[in-house]
Amino acid sequence: MTDQLMERALKLIQGESAAISQEGRCEVGAAEKSDVELLDAYSKAVITVVDAVGPAVTSISVGKQIRGSEPEQVGAGSGVVIAPDGYILTNDHVVHNAKQLTVTLTNGATLGATLVGTDPSTDLAVIRADGANLPYATLGNSSSLHVGQLVIAIGNPFGFQSTVSTGVVSALGRSLRSQQGRLIENIVQHTAPLNPGNSGGPLVDSRGRIVGVNTAIIMIAQGIGFAISSDTAKWVVSQLLLHGHVRRGYLGIAARQRPVSRRLLRFHGLKGDRAVEVVSIAAASPAELGGVQTGDLIIAIGGQAVSSVDDIHRFLSEGLIGQSVSLSIVRGKEKTEVRVTPTEAE
Repeated sequence: MTDQLMERALKLIQGESAAISQEGRCEVGAAEKSDVELLDAYSKAVITVVDAVGPAVTSISVGKQIRGSEPEQVGAGSGVVIAPDGYILTNDHVVHNAKQLTVTLTNGATLGATLVGTDPSTDLAVIRADGANLPYATLGNSSSLHVGQLVIAIGNPFGFQSTVSTGVVSALGRSLRSQQGRLIENIVQHTAPLNPGNSGGPLVDSRGRIVGVNTAIIMIAQGIGFAISSDTAKWVVSQLLLHGHVRRGYLGIAARQRPVSRRLLRFHGLKGDRAVEVVSIAAASPAELGGVQTGDLIIAIGGQAVSSVDDIHRFLSEGLIGQSVSLSIVRGKEKTEVRVTPTEAE
C-alpha cells in the first residue's frame, strides 16, 4: 500500500466513510465501497507493521530501589530492540543515572539490562538486555521521509504496554534543545498521539522501518509530537557501541552569538551579520594553545561560515578530533586566522 493511499485512508478515518440510515443502521452505498476497501487496506497495513515491529518494543523500568521487601520503581519508558543479541535503543532521559534496569518484552518476559552508553546531547541511549535471539526492528532512513507520510508510534504510555497510535509526518528538520543546551537537529514532528511513557519508543513507517525515536511532546497541545531522526540515531548508536559515548571535538571556549557591525561587514567583506564572540578560554585548551584570545569574533571554522555557537557545535560533531583546523577570526579591526587542534570532549 503506497504512502499516498495511506494518507487518503487516514483522511477517511478522520471523516465520515459511511451513511447512517433513518433506522440508525450503518449502510455502505456502492459509491462508498471503494473507500471501505481502502480503509481495510489501511488497517491491514498498520496491523502488518504492528505485528512485525511490536514484539521488538520493550517496556523499561528504571532504578528500582528496595525498601524493606517492597521494590520501588522510580522511572519508566519505552525502548526498541535493534539487534537480536539484546541491544535496545531508547532516550537518555529514560535511563539517565539509572542504577538498575529491567526490560519487559511483549510476551511478558522480564530481563535484566545494563547501560551501554548515553548521549545527553541527542537524548539517545543504548542498553543491553540479558537475552539472545530477541525480536528486533531495523533502523530506516529518515532522510527519505515526506511531510504527510503515515507514521506509527508504539510504546508504553502510562504503563499501558504495546500501545499503538498513528499519524502523519507534519514537519521535518525541526530543532530542539537538549538538557545540556546543545541543538538536536533533524527532529521529526508528527501527529501520532504520545503520552508520558512513550519516550524511547519507535516511530516507524508503513514498511516497519524505524524512522525516529519518540522523545518529546507539548503537554498543552494536541497532535504535536517529536522524534529524534533515525539518521541521527544510526550515528549515535555506532559511537556508543564503539566507544561507550559519542566522541565530539573540544576547543575550550565559552562563547556567545553577537551581531557584527555594518562597518566591519563592509570592511572585511563578510556575508553574515552575526559572529561568535569568545567570552572565556580554558587554560591549556586547544583554543589557548592555538592563540585564540578573549574578545575574538569567530566568523568561520574549517572554511565553514559561523554565525552561532550551534554552528561550532555542529562542526565539532563531525569527528575532527586531533586534526588541525583553521579558525577565521576578527580581532579588533583585523581579520586573521589561527590553527587549533580539537581534542576529545570529556
